[in-house]
Amino acid sequence: MNSHLPTSAIFLFCIAVAAVLVYVPFLLVGYGRVQAGYDMAAPRAMFDKLPPYAQRAAWAHQNSFENFTIFAPAALMAYVTGVDSTLAVGAAIAFVVVRLFYSIFYIANIPLARSLMFAIGSLCSGILFITSILQATSYQ
Repeated sequence: MNSHLPTSAIFLFCIAVAAVLVYVPFLLVGYGRVQAGYDMAAPRAMFDKLPPYAQRAAWAHQNSFENFTIFAPAALMAYVTGVDSTLAVGAAIAFVVVRLFYSIFYIANIPLARSLMFAIGSLCSGILFITSILQATSYQ
């Protein structure tokens, strides 16, 4: 039995994992809301009452949504165009890993590391777009 995962499956798997990672920081937002005395009548109004780590977790959650909207189409393009490149697979996997660390560094208030993870994640999405376009326009 071949245990090698096809490239196309890796792209789809990374999209699914990235979607889940969007919500990981929100778990800490929920915990912070409990600590601050969650107000069911005005959940958005209590943001200023959240502990600083929970505020940063909320920002990491929002940024994860924003980055997912770039990554998902890039990975889908790679899937649809049949990209079969180690570079593209590495970029998809790296995106998932650096986005996890992005949230960790954001919540831990380590801005330089957070910014580096953001830049690497953006580069990974760019690589997926470029390899997909090259694949779609190649005439072999």
